[in-house]
Amino acid sequence: MENPNKVVEFLLKNAGKYAKAKSERIYIEEFRKSKKALLMQIAQLKGVETMAAQERDAYANEEYQELLEGLKEAVEVEEKLRWQLIAAQMKIDLYRTEQANNRLIDKGTT
Repeated sequence: MENPNKVVEFLLKNAGKYAKAKSERIYIEEFRKSKKALLMQIAQLKGVETMAAQERDAYANEEYQELLEGLKEAVEVEEKLRWQLIAAQMKIDLYRTEQANNRLIDKGTT
C-alpha cells in the first residue's frame, strides 16, 4: 500500500492543475460559440445570406476546426487529471479500510 501522505501530497499538488485544465476546457467551449458567431458574421459579409449556410461555413472554417482540436486536447488533459485524482482518493479510501480492518483484527487477538 502506498504511503497515504504521498497520496495526499499528490492530490494537493494536482488539484490546481486540474482546476486550470477544467477552466481552459470551459473557456474553449464558451469561446467556440463566439467564434462560430464571428465566422457566421464574416460569411454574411461575404454575401452568404441564410443562417444555415453561414453556420455551415463557420463549421467548415479552418479556425473553427483548430478550435475543436484545442477543445479535444483540453478535455483529454482534464479527464486524465480527473481520473488520477479519483484514483488517488480511492487509494486513501483503501488505506482507511485496511487500517479499520487491522484495528478489528487487533481487537480480536487481544
